[in-house]
Amino acid sequence: MHPLMSDEIKHECGIALIRLLQPLQYYQDKYGSSLHGLYKLQLLLQKMRNRGQDGAGVVTIKLDPTPGTRYISRKRSNGPQYLKEVFQGIFQHFVDLTPEQLHDSQWLKATKPYMGEVLMGHLRYGTHGDNSIETCHPFVRINNWITRNLVLAGNFNLTNVDELFDELVRLGQYPKEKSDTVTVLEKLGHFLDSEVERLFKWYKGDGYDNERITDLIIENIDIQRVLRNTCKKFDGGYVMGGMIGHGDAFIFRDPNGIRPCFYYADDEMVAAASERPALQTALNVSAKFVHELEPGHALIIKKDGRWDVLPFIEKREKKSCSFERIYFSRGSDKDIYVERKNLGLNLVAPILEAVDNNFDETVFTYIPNTAEAAFYGLSEGLHEAYNLQKANQLVAANGKMSAEDIHALMAKKPRIEKLANKDEKLRTFIAALDSRHEMMSHVYDVTYGIIRNDLDTLVLLDDSIVRGTTMRDSIIRMIALRLKPKRIIVASSAPQIRYPDCYGIDMSKMGDFVAFKALVAILREQGKEELLQDCYNRCKEQLKLPKEKMINAVKELYAHVTEKCISKKIAQIVTPDDIDIEVDVIFQTIEGLHQSCPDHTGDWYFSGDYPTPGGNKVVNKAFVNYMEGRNERAY
Repeated sequence: MHPLMSDEIKHECGIALIRLLQPLQYYQDKYGSSLHGLYKLQLLLQKMRNRGQDGAGVVTIKLDPTPGTRYISRKRSNGPQYLKEVFQGIFQHFVDLTPEQLHDSQWLKATKPYMGEVLMGHLRYGTHGDNSIETCHPFVRINNWITRNLVLAGNFNLTNVDELFDELVRLGQYPKEKSDTVTVLEKLGHFLDSEVERLFKWYKGDGYDNERITDLIIENIDIQRVLRNTCKKFDGGYVMGGMIGHGDAFIFRDPNGIRPCFYYADDEMVAAASERPALQTALNVSAKFVHELEPGHALIIKKDGRWDVLPFIEKREKKSCSFERIYFSRGSDKDIYVERKNLGLNLVAPILEAVDNNFDETVFTYIPNTAEAAFYGLSEGLHEAYNLQKANQLVAANGKMSAEDIHALMAKKPRIEKLANKDEKLRTFIAALDSRHEMMSHVYDVTYGIIRNDLDTLVLLDDSIVRGTTMRDSIIRMIALRLKPKRIIVASSAPQIRYPDCYGIDMSKMGDFVAFKALVAILREQGKEELLQDCYNRCKEQLKLPKEKMINAVKELYAHVTEKCISKKIAQIVTPDDIDIEVDVIFQTIEGLHQSCPDHTGDWYFSGDYPTPGGNKVVNKAFVNYMEGRNERAY
């Protein structure tokens, strides 16, 4: 959850994987510490902490352990300072050591936990369900055979967990719970077991003894084959990382590339993470050396250090999540920064049309923090537009303006201000109260004296408007009561969010979306409520079909109302009843989104065009749930 968004959405988790390619003593000699891998993992997770505030976990595996010694170590936390608690718990094992012990990597590996060459960390956002410690990744599947021990962590949501769960039951398994993580863990574990069993029988038939067979399995286990069999029926968006007890490691990405993944490799380590800047910062490398993992491919690192990027499933049309570019990923990525600026730039024309190009009586601001880059783009576009307006005035004057008048004209500039700062301490206090409404308008501190009362229009740029409740109860109320503008225009750098997400974002209930509320309100005002019932019937019919044959039956409903009408109704919905100020809302167009973010065309929450069959099933189910009054997720 980005704490400075107007509408809070929980979203994709973060994952980091490190495989040290050199003996631990190498890092002691070069970097002064055998804990080098742990430090890098800590920094990777710290630089992606925006991707999860419900918990964190770390697992390490030691290569070539002595039988009977601990070689897998895990630490998880769901506390308020989850990352700090995880690494405090890890590093406490090293605080009382002598300098000689700390410098002896062989002794450390033999006697201390977390001294593994294979490391994986996870940051969790709990999009659904509880946030107990048991739900924190990584998950571990324990087995006495070193080649069957499995660790899994992921950034994913699957739409067909029920189908996958039933398949496990048909295989004779008894999964301990019906969650997507446990289901994936057990499914991956099943095919890992099958691969190990296949190799065991092969080499047993050749007369090898069991100890030698274990070595041969380690050398020849086919991770690509395991992943191909595991993911054959997956429907959803995912990046998942795994480790096997003997030291193989892998990270793999869904065939549409919905969830993000990047990797880096040199002669010291192979590392992968959910965000490119995290790898750049933690490993101090240029962006050109950090590669995007292709959709439908897996980065596989064998125990002996060999690594490769291999396809494991048929690649489909790339539909990377555009919400990553709008605000989920940190804006320190050079491409994301430029794309967010372009999102703001695309709003210049409709905003100026809305204020009739009146720069003198319009103030432009934004809700920090993630809207800031888009606001820079908006600001640059406003300056350019104002300069053109001034140039046209000079031409129209035909040389009759005095030097003083020209100087005064050229000195004019758009009124760009920072007017709102969020009071996080107050926000925490409000969260503990039973009654929130009165206090919500005080979440933001404002800058007084900039807006001329009842004269100036205030244009406010935000990332998106999802539910509209925070916009109504906090932002609009605060601006209207304390700054007293003549008019408020809210500009969203994202298009109207009309449909549920089912690939990782906490947006699964149709009735939550302010755009959908606006649509329903308009249809009822127009006496067209029968269209809702017609859509309900269509969705019910669709749900009788195999998901591969389903279409999004809700799209037809939106075709009855124009985008402009929905925006106007949203403006009414986000205006508090006791506020007598005109409020307008301007949204990014889907075309503008794709123009700004050309390589991230996943837009199903805006367009209804889902990249997997399960998406159409989810949207139809979400509408049925709404019509039947069931406040529950649709998958």
